[in-house]
Amino acid sequence: MPFDPATIRASITAPTVLTLGLLWSTVIAAAIITYRRSPSGLWQHLMPRGTFRHPSARADILFWVLRRITKPLYIFPTALTAVGVGTAMHAILSYLLPAPTSTSAPSGPLTLVMFTLSMLLAYDISYYFYHYLQHKVRWMWELHKVHHSAELMIGVTQGRVHPVDDFMTHLWDGLIPGAMYGGWLFFVLNPVELTVFGINVYILRNILMMDFVRHTHFKLSFGWLNNVILSPHYHQLHHSTNPKHYDKNFGLMLSVWDRLFGTLMRPEPDESFSFGLANGEHQEYHSLTGLYLLPLVKIYRLIAKPT
Repeated sequence: MPFDPATIRASITAPTVLTLGLLWSTVIAAAIITYRRSPSGLWQHLMPRGTFRHPSARADILFWVLRRITKPLYIFPTALTAVGVGTAMHAILSYLLPAPTSTSAPSGPLTLVMFTLSMLLAYDISYYFYHYLQHKVRWMWELHKVHHSAELMIGVTQGRVHPVDDFMTHLWDGLIPGAMYGGWLFFVLNPVELTVFGINVYILRNILMMDFVRHTHFKLSFGWLNNVILSPHYHQLHHSTNPKHYDKNFGLMLSVWDRLFGTLMRPEPDESFSFGLANGEHQEYHSLTGLYLLPLVKIYRLIAKPT
């Protein structure tokens, strides 16, 4: 395809620019806030010595690039899961209940806000349960080890996810949120999630909850807001190799699920962590071969091992 500047310019939309601006604003804000408590110089704080020479960081970058290329192959099919579950829930409700009295008028602002909040809550609790299973079901843990094998947190570590694990996660994401959507589809016609300046609220949520920052070394805490929202420092504890930190802080956005199910642990102020897997197992995941193929080999051994 010949180079077309007009096509490139058309792809750079205002919401895209705003999304990138908000993302980097959170990173810069986190760096400034945490630098005030850092004993090192500014550059050393921003980029600890040897970061990009570390095999874990190099693997993260290569993995991130390949994931950007391959992810579109399975994101669209898995996105249909929520639609399918929502349609099935609508059909079940239509069979069990009389059709609600409704109007074809567009949903009002309050309905849209309530719908969006309910979908965010459904997705958040769905994430918690799936993340819990990733740590408790042995073959799922073998896939999830890819994410936890990072020895450094460099931001793009958030994308250090095995493609099979990513595929399954997106399939799972269609269940609880899809059922919630089906209920809204039946009772309130077809509301649409809110956008803020053209940015979908789910993308905006990931930016504001600092999903990128929580996979860095910036030990950012939200103070009293930690009672509601899991700050980056809490998620960094989740990646710790210290046994007392195992299976803690599973949540994505809200801390209420961890508190409710007894998996919340508060990090000490400015507490530092060592990242990776127990017994040095993370060293097996320094290459793309280890990241892509080793989990599948280990799952095969689990299945093939005689009982």
